[in-house]
Amino acid sequence: MSKNKLYLFILIACTSGYIYLLYNLYYSKSNQFSVCMIKNFAGFPCPSCGTSRAVQLLFKGDFTASILTNPFGIIVSSSMLFLPIWIVFDVLLKKQSFYTFYNKIESILKQKYIAIPLIILVVLNWMWNINKGL
Repeated sequence: MSKNKLYLFILIACTSGYIYLLYNLYYSKSNQFSVCMIKNFAGFPCPSCGTSRAVQLLFKGDFTASILTNPFGIIVSSSMLFLPIWIVFDVLLKKQSFYTFYNKIESILKQKYIAIPLIILVVLNWMWNINKGL
């Protein structure tokens, strides 16, 4: 993926995430709606089910409930906070430090001794989501 496409994708994803977060925090009256296609069609949660709720809880300051809802919420929250700032600095300073970081992390994650434990963690989180009845 080119640098410009990556930066644009992340900025759109973060902006969409903020819009969804603000809508749910301030305008939504019900937390019963699920955007998870797997849960809506198959009836069981996916590995990332509960991430939106975890982000909302984290932004409200309830760290423990956020972790218990879905640990992926910490990763998503951190990404939503820091990545847009990093990208804006890259664009303003005409650098590509985030793009370089992204490519390096991508190559590290492709290594079997890193990828397999991460896949196992995702599967364990999925089993935990199913067990919790998300």
